[in-house]
Amino acid sequence: MDYITAQEAAKKWNISVRRAQLLCSEGRIAGAIKHASVWFIPQNAEKPADGRAGRKSPRKK
Repeated sequence: MDYITAQEAAKKWNISVRRAQLLCSEGRIAGAIKHASVWFIPQNAEKPADGRAGRKSPRKK
């Protein structure tokens, strides 16, 4: 299996490197492994859905 670094995945998925690292540490990327201080992600891994809360609509008066 071929792997890419979190930095390469971040560029591929158009997210920050830190966000890619967080997704790995949260276990949201299947097959991601950490060697020393570098995360390795399977080359064919899918970008996880963004589970962060969205913007709330303004209250109407």
